[in-house]
Amino acid sequence: MTRVRQAANLAVAELMRILVDLHNFRWDNAWRITVATLSYTNHTLLPEALETWPLELFERLLPRHLEIIYRINVAHLALADARAPDDLEFKAAVSLIDEKSGRKVRMGQLAFVGSHRINGVSGMHSELMKETVFHELNQLYPGRITNKTNGITFRRWLMVANPKLTDLLREACGEAVLDDPTLLCDLEARASDNAFQQQFRAVKHHNKIALARLVWERLKLVIDPSALFDVQIKRIHEYKRQLLNILEAVALYHAIKDEPQRDWVPRVKIFAGKAAASYSYAKLIIKLINDVAEVINNDPVIAGRLKIAFLPDYNVSLAEIIIPAADLSEQISTAGMEASGTGNMKLALNGALTIGTLDGANIEILDHVGPENIAIFGMKAADVVARRKQGLDATDVIRRSPRLLRAVNAIAAGEFSPGEPGRFQSIAHALSHLDHYMVSADFDSYYDCQRGIDARWQVTPAWTRASVLNVARMPWFSSDRTIREYAQDIWNVPVRATAPEALQPGVQRGATR
Repeated sequence: MTRVRQAANLAVAELMRILVDLHNFRWDNAWRITVATLSYTNHTLLPEALETWPLELFERLLPRHLEIIYRINVAHLALADARAPDDLEFKAAVSLIDEKSGRKVRMGQLAFVGSHRINGVSGMHSELMKETVFHELNQLYPGRITNKTNGITFRRWLMVANPKLTDLLREACGEAVLDDPTLLCDLEARASDNAFQQQFRAVKHHNKIALARLVWERLKLVIDPSALFDVQIKRIHEYKRQLLNILEAVALYHAIKDEPQRDWVPRVKIFAGKAAASYSYAKLIIKLINDVAEVINNDPVIAGRLKIAFLPDYNVSLAEIIIPAADLSEQISTAGMEASGTGNMKLALNGALTIGTLDGANIEILDHVGPENIAIFGMKAADVVARRKQGLDATDVIRRSPRLLRAVNAIAAGEFSPGEPGRFQSIAHALSHLDHYMVSADFDSYYDCQRGIDARWQVTPAWTRASVLNVARMPWFSSDRTIREYAQDIWNVPVRATAPEALQPGVQRGATR
């Protein structure tokens, strides 16, 4: 079986070409084989997942494939006409050819029509596919859309990346945990044990020392391993809202400066990630993060109680050092826009608590780790849709929030870019008038949630217990489970199930919720 993704969507026409032109199959038989062979995994609801190719490009480079696509579309539109006779809008919506803007082939729709299963990569994502980008196609081909929530390989993101924690887990759960992640559930019984908690914290502190050393080597910035390590590592994109994170850092900086005598929780905000080459606004956000870091890290008034580190050249090797050291995992995307996420799983597996929106796999992580072991804030996907319909102007929101107003004004006035005061005016303008990603709209909820994190951090045994339970309740997010589901439900390959009852939320062995 073949998974179809983005440019590989051309596999639909190519397999038909091979069967019809090279092996002389009749068209109907070839089409049955093609649909039975291919499945389509959609990885995002953003436009890049539904790319379109100009017809003139096809005509010049792949004329035979275009002929095949036309013939597929004829049969497909005939089915649409039977489903909704004389409904021209419905036929236009499901057609493989976009006639509205320069005549293009809709590659995502081609993959949908040519596959026997279409899946999203989290429960929420799969439901949103039915309601949004593939709404009409789901009506025409009911039952094709299914869900396969992403998973991560524990062998890489626990055993290789975090050997000291792995050794502790082997001691607590037995050697078999290396092959059977469901055995992590046995940690439940030790989550409140003082001796085990001390061992667990010692492992985390060791990993934080290693990260602090790397930060010094790369940035010449001293960070305290006993501080709360607050981590956001992912592609730099407006919907992932690194801007919300740094905006909260600005507000916190102002609050510390106003009351330096308060007992503030020491915090290190760690960013890493890359922006697409032509994504100028994302690169401007990176500049803002670094400029804010330059001011905050060198302000003696706050005495190091808040530091910011943006680690360049992000890659897997760097992630393997950051993730085991993280205390807090930032999964703060605009609700309804993150398909799944896997960084959220990797960080939770290594004992980081998640602060996040009800988006992507955060919802399933919430179901598994329990609401008391995660911090959820902000609007839900339906709230975001409703607010966008009302407009994107956020001036009233900002005016009602003194701390947000002060932070936006500081960015606009050049407080963090004194050599170029107007550098970030476009960001301040977007926060006020073009709040498509709900950064301003979600700010107060996020800021308050972060202060709740501060309070939780100060109660060490409770924080450690939540951290241990995050590790214990992550087995369902193993890629072994994901692959098994693909094999059984999409590829029709028989596999041996492994203790499925231990992978369901709420029924883990020794559950103490």
